[in-house]
Parts: sequence; C-alpha cells; structure tokens
Amino acid sequence: MFDKFIESVSKFGKLENSDINYLRDHSKIVTYKKGETIVPSRKIVRNICFLLDGCIRLFYNVNGKNKTAFFYDEGDFILDCNKLAAQKNYEAIEDTVVVIIDKLALNKLLNTSTTFEMIILKVKELDLYNYQQLAANFITLSPEERFMKLLETNKPLFQKVPQQYIATYLGISAETLSRIKKRVFKKQREILYC
Repeated sequence: MFDKFIESVSKFGKLENSDINYLRDHSKIVTYKKGETIVPSRKIVRNICFLLDGCIRLFYNVNGKNKTAFFYDEGDFILDCNKLAAQKNYEAIEDTVVVIIDKLALNKLLNTSTTFEMIILKVKELDLYNYQQLAANFITLSPEERFMKLLETNKPLFQKVPQQYIATYLGISAETLSRIKKRVFKKQREILYC
C-alpha cells in the first residue's frame, strides 16, 4: 500500500529516495470502515491524510442536520484536518484506506525537500481551485445545473455515495434531488428516442 501512496504522490512531482524513506518512517496506513468517523468535530488533529482507497465526505452539523461540503476520493490529500475545526467532520463513505502523516514530521520534510514542498504547494493550489469552483457553482448555477455538472465531472460518485449526501452537497433536499434526477433522465430519454 505504501508503494501505491508513493506512486500517487509522484504524479505531483518526482520524489527523491531520501523523501520516500522519510515518508515511510513517518507515516502510517489506517483503514476505516464505512460510516466510521475519521476526524470528529472539535478535535485537534496534527496530521494530514492521503486517501489511498475509498471515499470520505467532509460535513458540518448545522442545527442538528448534517450538510455535506466536499467529497474526497482516491488520490486526494486532506490538508485541512490538521487544526481545530469547529464543526467539521470527516466520515468514510465506504471502506477507506488513508496514509496519515504527522504534521511535525511533515514540516521537517518540507524544510529539507524542495520537491515535497512543491508537491504540497500544488495540492494546496488544487484544493483552492476546487473550493473556488464549488463556490462559483453555488453562485452561478441552478440546483439542476449543479447536479448536471456533478454528473458530468464525477459520475462514479453517484455509485458510492448515498443520495441524501449528494443532495446536501448540492444544497437541496433529497426529495428535490429525486425530482431533478427524474426530470434530467426523462429529457435524456426523449433526446435518445427523437
């Protein structure tokens, strides 16, 4: 599993052998079962995570209701779980395997490895872009358009994530999502048979 981690991280930049050995010594691989909490709210965590396999959702508990903010998939870093997060929760959507790297050890690596520093910078830029896209979608698109965009960009998500999580991610109720899906798929059938 560690080799899969190194292979995935190397897509962002080629690691030196010393970086790989350091990561091997200062990271651990942890498995979470479906539905298991990875980072509970109000807990200080001094780690970053890399998702090797599975799916994780970030959600907030707002007035007793869970609202999904983001999904993490295989190959994603979770960088913001390393500080006190007032209402943030991370949950395994399916059986999930993550590599956990201690924040202090990571900082030492960042101070000695320009390659790994560039990798983390690229990951942060990608995170920022994804969050900006998410915000832009909420501002500029209707719920149906947000559904269509998610379907176009991440169709496999619909196979592994319960409908209620997708609904809260889109900012709508499960019932509204059901109506949107029915409307969209009806339009697609009409186009196919015209």
